[in-house]
Amino acid sequence: MSLAKPEEQTWFGQPRGLTVLFLTNMWEQFSYYGMRALLVYYMTKQLMFAQGHASLVYGAYTATAYFTPIVGGVIADRYLGKRRAILIGGSIMAFGHFMMTFEMLLYPALVTIALGNGLFLPSLPSQIDDLYEKGDPRVGWAYNIYYVGVNIGGFLAPLICGTLGELYGWHWGFGAAGIGMGLGLAIYVWGQKYLPEQSRSRSGVSAAKLGGGIGRFPKDIVILLSAVALSVVVFRGAYEQVGNTLALWADTGVDRTVGATEIPMTWFQSLNPLLVMLMTPPLLGWWRRRAEAGRRERPARKMATGALIVGAAYLLLALLEALGGPTHWLWLVAFFVIFTFGELYILPTGLGLFARLAPAGLGATTVAAWYLTIFAGSLGAGVVGTLWSVTDHALYFAFLAGLAGLAAGMLRLIDPLETRIEDEVSQPG
Repeated sequence: MSLAKPEEQTWFGQPRGLTVLFLTNMWEQFSYYGMRALLVYYMTKQLMFAQGHASLVYGAYTATAYFTPIVGGVIADRYLGKRRAILIGGSIMAFGHFMMTFEMLLYPALVTIALGNGLFLPSLPSQIDDLYEKGDPRVGWAYNIYYVGVNIGGFLAPLICGTLGELYGWHWGFGAAGIGMGLGLAIYVWGQKYLPEQSRSRSGVSAAKLGGGIGRFPKDIVILLSAVALSVVVFRGAYEQVGNTLALWADTGVDRTVGATEIPMTWFQSLNPLLVMLMTPPLLGWWRRRAEAGRRERPARKMATGALIVGAAYLLLALLEALGGPTHWLWLVAFFVIFTFGELYILPTGLGLFARLAPAGLGATTVAAWYLTIFAGSLGAGVVGTLWSVTDHALYFAFLAGLAGLAAGMLRLIDPLETRIEDEVSQPG
C-alpha cells in the first residue's frame, strides 16, 4: 500500500517541498555549526581572550541563539509570514557570518547572527506540516528526515569550516559558513514552487474545536505541550552531557589506542551525526511498514521509548565504570549507537508534535516554544554537569540514566491526553 496519493509528485516518497526544506535547513546548520566550531579557538588563539571570558561569550551566544526564536516566531506569525521571515532572517545571518571575518566586528556579528536566527529557526520546520493532508502518517516521519539535515550540516561543518579556519586562517572558515547560509537561501528561493502558500490557513488547530482555550491556544494543547516541554527539559539534562561530561570521560576514562596511534577524542563527537544519517533510513522503513500494517505508535509513547533507550545507553556506561579500569573505545562506539537510536525516537518526534498541534496562524510561535525547551534544558544540563567532579562516575552515569527514565515516565503519563487530542484534531471539520 502506498501512502502517497497517485497524483502527488514526490521525491523519495515524500512531497517535493520536504526536500527543499531539508536542504535549506542542512546548509543553515552547516553555517551555524561551522562558525560555532571555530568560535572559542578564534577568541583564544587569534583575539587572545582569556579562557573564562571566551567561554562566557560562547555560552551567551549559544543560549541567545535558542532564545531569540520566541520573539522571532511571534514576528513571523503576526507580521512577516514564514516565507519572508526565512528570507529576511537567513539574509541577516549570512551578513553576520561575513561580519565575523573582521576582528573588530566580533560582538556585532554574534548579535546579528542570533537575531537572524530568531526569525529563521522557527519558521522553517513549521512549514513541514502544511505539505501533508490531515491524517497522513508520513508527516511524523518527515521530521526525522528533516532532522537528518541538521546532522548532515553538523557533520560537514567542522570538517570544512574547521579545516579552512585552522589551516588557511580563521576568516576563511567564517567565510565558508556565510557561503553555506547563502546556499541555503538560494535553495529556498528556487524551491518556492514546491511549497504551499502561506501556511496554517487550512490546517491549524482551533480553540473552538477543542472547547475553548487561552487566547488562540486551546487549553488542552497548552497543557499537553507544556507537559511535553517539561519532560524534554528533564531529558536534555542527560542528553546534553554528550558534549560536556561525556567528552571529559572520553579524554580520561577511555582507552583510545589503535596499535601505536591514539584516536583523537573529538572524532567521537562526529559519531552522533554520522549515526543519525546511517540509522534514519532503516528506522523510517520500519515505521512505514508498521503504519501500513495499522500499528503506528503515538508520539508521546514513541518519545517515552526514546528516553528509555537513552537511559539504557547511560546504564551501560555506569556498568563499565563500576567494573573499573579504562574502557575500550569500542564500548564508547556502542554507547553512541544506542544513544542515537533513542535520540531518533524522541527529539524529531517532539518537534513534529509541536508543529502539528500549532493553533491557526501560530505555527512559528509554537515551534519556537520547542526551541525554548532546548534553551532551558541546556541550562539545566550545565547544572547537572557540575556533579561530575564531585560524584563517583559510575553513580553519575546511573543518575543520568535516572533522569532519562524520569522523562520517559512523565511522557507515558501524558500519553492518554496526547492520544485524545490527536484524535480530535485529526477529525475533519
